[in-house]
This record gives sequence, C-alpha cells and structure tokens, in this order.
Amino acid sequence: MLTNKSPQSPQPPERVITRQFLTVVVAGLFYFFSLGMLLPIVPLFVAGPLGGSELAVGILVGSFSIGAVLIRPFAGRIGDRMGRKVLIVGGALVVAISVGLYLLVTGPEMLLAARLIGGVGEAAFFVGAGTMITDLAPPSRRGEAISYWSVAVYSGLAFGPALGEFVLDETHFNRVWALALVFALLSAVFGMFTTETVVPAPAGGEPAPLINRAALTPGFVLFLGMIGLAGFAAFMPLYVSDVGLEDSSSVFLLYGCTILLVRILGAKIPDRIGPLRAGTLSTAAAATGLIVIAFVETKVGLYLGTIIFSIGMSLLYPSVLTLALTGVPDSQRGSAVGTISSFFDLSQGIGAAVLGVSVKMGGYRAGFSLAALAAVAALVLLRSGIDPRTRGPIDHQAASAAREYLEPDPP
Repeated sequence: MLTNKSPQSPQPPERVITRQFLTVVVAGLFYFFSLGMLLPIVPLFVAGPLGGSELAVGILVGSFSIGAVLIRPFAGRIGDRMGRKVLIVGGALVVAISVGLYLLVTGPEMLLAARLIGGVGEAAFFVGAGTMITDLAPPSRRGEAISYWSVAVYSGLAFGPALGEFVLDETHFNRVWALALVFALLSAVFGMFTTETVVPAPAGGEPAPLINRAALTPGFVLFLGMIGLAGFAAFMPLYVSDVGLEDSSSVFLLYGCTILLVRILGAKIPDRIGPLRAGTLSTAAAATGLIVIAFVETKVGLYLGTIIFSIGMSLLYPSVLTLALTGVPDSQRGSAVGTISSFFDLSQGIGAAVLGVSVKMGGYRAGFSLAALAAVAALVLLRSGIDPRTRGPIDHQAASAAREYLEPDPP
C-alpha cells in the first residue's frame, strides 16, 4: 500500500569540531607550549646558573611530577563537584604563577618550590581539559576527539623545546620564563571562554576508591617503563653536546612528532593485538632505544635511538591503561585512570632523581643504561602472569575506553 510518508533519511553524525571544542584545544596548545619551552631549559638552568650537579638536575626536574602526584588523585573528584572549567583556568593560573617565580629564583630551593607548585597546576589543568574534551565529544567519536586533542598536547611538547632553545640564545633564561608565563596566562584566558560541561552525579552510591587495585600491577609496569622518559627529559639537554649537537631542540622535535604519528596511525594497536603484546613491544622498544642512545654516541645513534624509544613510549601508556581497565566497571574507570596516572607521576619524580645519582656516579651512559634495565624489568613484570588478565581475551571495550585518555606530560 502506498503512503505519503517519505523514507526517513539517516541522521548526520554529531559534530566533533565545535567552537567550544576548539576553545579547549587552543587553551591546551598555549598551555603545552608553555610547558614544552621549559623541558630543555630547566636542566640547563640548574646545571648552569644554579651550578647544580646531575643529582640536583634529576631532583629539580622530577619535583614537578611530585607536585602533580599530590593533587592528581583528587583532581577528578574536584572536577566532578566544582566543574572542569575551574580546573582548566585554575591549573593554568597556578602554572603561570609557578613560571613567574622562576624569574625570582636565586637558588635551588626556590626553584624546587616553584616546580612543586607547577606540578599541582599541571595536574589540575590536564585532568580538567582532558575531561572536558571527552564531555564535548559524542560517545561514538571520543577516540577521534582525543586524537585531535593529542595534536595540541604533542605539538606543544614537540615545538615548545625548539622555541625555548631559540629564545634562550644560550644565556637569556629570563626571556624563556617570561614567554612561558605569557603562554600560560593565554591558556587561562581561553579557558575562561569555555562553557562548563560537568553533569552533577546522582546522589547516593559509594565513591570510587582513590587507589584502584585493578590498576596496581599495570601501574608498576608503567612506573618501570616510564623511568626512561624521566631520564630523557632531564638529561637529554645536557647530553647532546657529547655527540656534537648545539642544543636538544631537534631531539625533542623528533620525539614529539614520532609520538604524534604513532598515536594517530596506531591508535588501535592495543585493541588489535592486546595489551600483553602491545606492552611487550613498547617496553622492548623503549629499552632498545635507550641502549642505542647510551652506546652509539653519535648524532645518527642519538636520532635512531630517539625514534625507537619514542615508539615504545607512544604505545606503553595505552597498552597498560587497556590492561588496567579490563574487567573494571564503568563506575570505577576514573579511579583506575587516576591510579595509573599517579604511577606515571611517581616514575617521573623518583626516576629522575635515581637516574641523577646514576649519571653523577657513572656518566650519561650509566644513566641511560639503568633506564633501559628498568624497561626490561617492566617487560618481565608484564609477562610474569602476576596479573591474570594478561592471559585472558582482549577486552575491546577497555581498549576503546583507553583511547579516550592521554598520559600526563613529562616534567
């Protein structure tokens, strides 16, 4: 029988790129450029004007992550109760205050205090902005939204160091601090133009635990595997002169671009091959890259080692997070992600200090070699079977959820 009804046309997909979304991304771009500029400059400042040893470099670089770990487990709850916007604006302002204090630093104690404060701001901003990005994206396109967000994150961390080295021009540290301060303030300004996305949680129900047991073994794997990143961030600016490079900007650029490329093109690798195989690949690549950096002391060796190491770093966090989220109910996923992120912060804070001792006692080769051994230990722990989920079927839902999160940025 004929009717006057026309067939219902399919609904167009919900948009990911909106004005609100772009506002958060631009705020993130300024923010990560601010932090990226500091990556190669802080170690040079500690070893140069402050006259610090390798141990001092490790402690002062890593202290940023110690500040972050103090607040990160609570940042999610703060965002759920007070909103994402307060974390974005407040976090960027705290980082601005921290960088502003760099202009007043006359000794390592003052820099330590400034770095601790900056870590608190970093944790707040990262959680607030990352959560708002997932809030804004349609549920079926959150992985795509995170890929776009990662462009802001890794563009800042890739190009920020080069900008920092350019502005430094060997001795002008205050110029770097001033420009990084401006970028952090611009991030806060753009954050003010965001619209709150938080939906009040229904009353009742127990809050998720701050430390999620399901994430403990994956967290220790991440802790060991990411120690190399702590050493890379802290000592690469000082090491490059040994292989004939004027500065580390090209190395950090190569690192950031490789991470971004693998994250975009290989986003579904943990989903396809499972967290055990993906984690094995990542820890093995990290260890191999660090060994090449340590023992092939040439420009070619440094660049080759950086590429291999970056591939490992790009896959480690999503692989471990996929394992941590396997079998975890939706109500505890935020808790699991918070626990994993805390292990990342600890790896950067403790790892930088431990490697600082190693570098002081045996040189850069000893430091990078110790970081490689830590990555091998992560591989052994992952494949030991302590976490029975490594032998189970791939949890594609967990892998999909893991793609919605990026790891925190290095100190």
